[in-house]
Amino acid sequence: MEILVPRPGGRLEKYRLSQLEALPCPTGDTFTKRTAYAAAHVVVDPIASADPFEGAVIDFDATLSYRRYLWSMGFAVAEAMDTAQRGMGLDWPRASELIEVSCGEGGGEIACGVNTDQLDPRNTPTLDSVTAAYEEQCAFVEAAGGRVILMASRSLARCAKSPEDYRRVYSRLLPQLQRPAILHWLGEAFDPALAGYWGGADVAGCMTSCLEIIEENRKHIDGVKISLLDKDLEIAMRRRLAEGVRMYTGDDFNYPDLIRGDDAGYSHALLGIFDCIAPAAALALRALDDGDFARYHELLDPTLPLSRHIFERPTYYYKTGVVFLAYLNGHQRHFRMLGGQESARSVAHLGELFVLADQARLLRDPDRAASRMRAILNLAGIA
Repeated sequence: MEILVPRPGGRLEKYRLSQLEALPCPTGDTFTKRTAYAAAHVVVDPIASADPFEGAVIDFDATLSYRRYLWSMGFAVAEAMDTAQRGMGLDWPRASELIEVSCGEGGGEIACGVNTDQLDPRNTPTLDSVTAAYEEQCAFVEAAGGRVILMASRSLARCAKSPEDYRRVYSRLLPQLQRPAILHWLGEAFDPALAGYWGGADVAGCMTSCLEIIEENRKHIDGVKISLLDKDLEIAMRRRLAEGVRMYTGDDFNYPDLIRGDDAGYSHALLGIFDCIAPAAALALRALDDGDFARYHELLDPTLPLSRHIFERPTYYYKTGVVFLAYLNGHQRHFRMLGGQESARSVAHLGELFVLADQARLLRDPDRAASRMRAILNLAGIA
């Protein structure tokens, strides 16, 4: 089968789909060697008569169906995170509804993003208002039955003046929790408003500040997820973590090596790309459970070009590729996103994504995927 797709450099090219069989979707219990959270996307109702930028309505049938799909393969679900457009279309009222219904599913392990996004960004935040906002969301998540993921707060980044300010907020929050939390360090590639988070003058200083907070609150912390897209920084921090505290990789550029690890340790995973590559990741993690490293890399390494493409700069628009691949694979009947984010990537970007997904054996039904790709191309005037 051939399809005309835009390729890098602005050219059109006939692409012949590979004849490789799509990877199966394995089912089974959670993985035994690594904890693996898939950060899941949301689906909107395309025919709701609401402003897509301010009042878009979540399609809960399709959204929950995708979470059941992830749970069925053994993943834990990370809910209401940046992959679900938190801070880029998903506000706290809709996030809280999403958390409540997802936790109510009882389909598997779930951890939920806690932030301070109920604060009015037009007002100047204070450490006390940030702490109170965090406390409100923590209480909500735990009442719903989820584990807390303490997301990095734009408001805290605005008002904190030193590492001590971060220590004050986190040291007040963490002892209140019923279960140990996962801390979240989202790099500025994902959100420029979080530059300098943890209060250091540079990344090394920020890391030291974060590690000190973890050491002081270790019994209240399950792990820390970092998304710095720097393999060496993650490994360096992993080796300095307090005993019993897990490193969760959020590195969508280098996850195969980081999850496999080395003689000094390994990373667990909390990844947005797992939403896209769930069959490959589930099969690879089961191979890792069996100690079959060759099979692990055979399955996971071919997904790296796709992941690096989806997360290319500007990285914070990666959600568009995540939702687009779910559309190609029939998990939803449309390509519509919160805040009109379906327009955040070029048609050329989407065409390359289609090619890379095919080469990674991640198009469940190539005929359907090609038909849907053609529909997007037709809208762009490419017959």
